[in-house]
Parts: sequence; C-alpha cells; structure tokens
Amino acid sequence: MDSKLIYRCGVTGLLALAFVVWAPVAAAKWANPQLLVTAEELQKNIEKRDWVVVDCRRLQTYLKGHIPGAISLGKPCGEALRDPTSRIFKDVKKYESLFGKAGIANNTHVVVYSYDDDLRDATVAFWVMEYLGHDGKVHLLNGGLDAWRKAGGRLGDKPTIKEPTTFTAKVVKSRYATTDEILKIANGQVKGVQLVDSRTGKEHKGEDIRALRGGHVPNTSLNVSHLETLLKVKDPKTDKETYIGYLDPDLAEKAFGKLDKNIRTIGYCQTGTRSTMTYLQFRLMGFKDPANWDDSWQVYGSTMGYPVADEQWYDFAKVNSDLSSLQNKVKALEAAVKPAGK
Repeated sequence: MDSKLIYRCGVTGLLALAFVVWAPVAAAKWANPQLLVTAEELQKNIEKRDWVVVDCRRLQTYLKGHIPGAISLGKPCGEALRDPTSRIFKDVKKYESLFGKAGIANNTHVVVYSYDDDLRDATVAFWVMEYLGHDGKVHLLNGGLDAWRKAGGRLGDKPTIKEPTTFTAKVVKSRYATTDEILKIANGQVKGVQLVDSRTGKEHKGEDIRALRGGHVPNTSLNVSHLETLLKVKDPKTDKETYIGYLDPDLAEKAFGKLDKNIRTIGYCQTGTRSTMTYLQFRLMGFKDPANWDDSWQVYGSTMGYPVADEQWYDFAKVNSDLSSLQNKVKALEAAVKPAGK
C-alpha cells in the first residue's frame, strides 16, 4: 500500500512534516474536478479581475490572517447566507444585493474556503451560489488554508473590499429540496429518489436526539456521516487522528459509489449544513440531479404527524432532572467555599 504524505506549513512559511495519511493511490476520479481548485491554481488566478476569493470564517478570524485579496462577508458564510433559523433567504433579492456589494458579478469566478478541518461554511456558500444559478463559476479551495500554506502562500491581515457590481440570480429550483417533497418520499408517494442522511450514526438511529424526536426519514437510502468523507491524518507522536479539509474521490466513491448517479439524490442532516458538503460531493461525482434539503431534521423531527423511522422522543424530564441536580451541586459548592460569617 502506498502512502500519501500531507505536509503542513506554519504561518512563518516553514514546511514541516507533521502527519502521514495511509491510503491507496487514488483510483477514483472526479467527474467534475473543476468545482475544486488547488492552491497552485488559485495563485495563478487570484489577481484576475473576474476572480473573487471568499473567506467563509468568522470576521475576527479573517482579520487575524487570511489569503491576501480574499474578502469577508462579515460573518461565517453559514450565517451570512442564511436567516437565523439556518435556512436560505426566500427573497433572492437579498442575495443579489449582498453579492453585488461584495463585488461578485455573474461572470465572476468565486472561490470559497473556510477552516482547514471544517468545510461546512464554505460548502454552504457553494450550494447557495449553485442554487442561485452561478454554474461553473463557484469553486471550493480544496484543503483551505492548509493547502494554501503548503503551496508557499503567505497570509495577510488587511481587509479587502471589492468594487460593487451587479449580480442577478438565476435560481435552479431543483437544487433545493422542500419538506413537502421529503414527506412524499417518506410516505412512499414518490419513488426513484435517493435520500442520504449526512448525520452521525447515532443521530440516524435516534440515539442522539436534536429535535423533539430522534430517528430518520423513512425510505432513506443511505446514512454516511459527512466526516467519513474527509481525509484523516494521524499525529505520529500521539497516534491521534484528525480530520482535515481535503475532499478525496476515493473516499467519496467508497461512501456514495453504490448510489445511482442518474436519479434525483437529496442530502439532509440536522440543519441542512453538513449535507451541503454531501451536495458538493454529489456534484463532483457527476450526479445528474443532486439537491440539499434545507429544512432537514430540525424541522422534520419537530413536526408532529411526520413519519419517523427509529423514532425516539426527547426526554425533557431527564434533562430537567439533570439540570436540577447540577444546580444543587453548584449551590453546595458555593456554600462550601462561602467565608464564615458571610
């Protein structure tokens, strides 16, 4: 078995071997590799007027160090591009205004990135822009800042503000799955659609409950945690494994290769966030009709009357009891340390 060596580069630009990833030489290939860009490709294009790089992390983190020339939307992309309920804006004019002010036009190549080990804010931005019809011009920086530093790229701390322009949405409705559609699938009224649960196995089985009820949508085709599709590295000093933000065609093929790429395939999770990474992988693999279910389990699991497989109820009594017990322990500790005579 051959090995892949992943090098990390510190902010100083000095390369150091930190981790070794053991994996077979890549056999699978992306059907749409252009949806990802490498750090080297970004370095060649970043100065072009029709390229905009979006740092999808928090503003405070962006100001501490980012790819020079990258812009910030002022919040993590998952917040900036969705309302407080973690769902997309129903009024697309909000997106047109936001992207136009950010300097993103319809002919702009947009490269998104987030944390090295967590792609979710960046993949939310990817899915939203594809939903708005920005086809072929939105890309994810594979590996994020880790890849950028590995390629010798430095970080800057000066904010970038692009000249405002005009962005016009051309919504692709099929990339947005509604709860009504999911309910029909759950009830067996719609056939020939694949549902993929991107949550953990415990969430899928109802053992980890994050709504009124735990479990999963009936007729779900597959449960694959989004983390299982990210590369992992092992620290040789501690043997601790860590996920890193590189998407790999072998891992995607292992996770989703049994699915039919020619039929509608919908990803879901708790808030429709983790499943945006699943959506991106479907696009990379060449699925013909991929979609993300924005409402996801936070809505479905808390709506009475919707059918649930492996249904488990949230135990409010136990939670209240645990909170009461914790409060009593805190009071006891406060009493024990209270000075005498006070």
